[in-house]
Amino acid sequence: MLNVIFSEATNLGLPFLNPYLDKNATFEHGVNFAVAGATALDKSFFTERNIYVPFTNSSLGVQLNWLKGHLNSKCNNHPGVQSNLTACSKYLENALFMVGEIGGNDYNYAFLEGKPISEVMDYVPYVVDAIIEAARTLIDHGAAQLIVPGNFPIGCMPSYLTTFYDRNPSAYDQNNCLKYFNSFAEFHNLQLTNALSRLRIEYPRIKIMYADYYNSFLQLFSRASVLGFDRNSLLKSCCGKGGDYNFNVRNMCGMQDVPVCASPKTMISWDGIHLTQEAYNVMADELMMGGYTSPNYGLWMKWTCNNLKP
Repeated sequence: MLNVIFSEATNLGLPFLNPYLDKNATFEHGVNFAVAGATALDKSFFTERNIYVPFTNSSLGVQLNWLKGHLNSKCNNHPGVQSNLTACSKYLENALFMVGEIGGNDYNYAFLEGKPISEVMDYVPYVVDAIIEAARTLIDHGAAQLIVPGNFPIGCMPSYLTTFYDRNPSAYDQNNCLKYFNSFAEFHNLQLTNALSRLRIEYPRIKIMYADYYNSFLQLFSRASVLGFDRNSLLKSCCGKGGDYNFNVRNMCGMQDVPVCASPKTMISWDGIHLTQEAYNVMADELMMGGYTSPNYGLWMKWTCNNLKP
């Protein structure tokens, strides 16, 4: 999710990245190609399976085309073929590319339209292939450092807990999250990490890191009291209305008369779908310094030290 990236930028003392489609923005510190609600796969994949994608058609492929256009504009500011290549190389050699987190929406739309887990599991290789092809495209364009995040434990999200409520207590794990949806997220993450291992063999000189969003999220539960989160509200949204998880699709955050909790800093979930800023901040710390990004290559320490230089 973008908020994790924003929190990482804040912790490193970096400014937020301006969106690519903001034509008045400057991109001196980087550029953001992400789109809310976007999928890894193109719309045609979902149309063939009678799945409605409600928010945007700007899939990962569209975002990659934007990136290619951006790089061309940067390189073409330098006359001459050789200087163009040199300019691109210098522009990208110290850049950090965040490839996602993407793929979660591909599954969300399918699940929310009633597709069974057995069917959605068949989508995973397509999603993973799209992510890997995006990483390969970036590398072929000069990227030398990439972070590819995995999926969250979606069975812990208030939106899923509400929508897929199960009367059977055995459907829930020790955190009272839905086992089968968390198992699905783990399946996606395993396929992704295996694919990244193969990509490292293909590109041995490129730093390709996996960001473990799944386990960095779960440590919010295991260390809730120490981190200042309310143990009685770990599965409830801060901004919402109604039900055991304070989430109702007909009374979602931002709608009229939908309240916000008094202490967002003590909550993990903001609106049942996204986390609170405090939860994202903790995750960003763990991803940078807590061992949830691997291989680490010592890059986080290098960036932190560079940031501390006068």
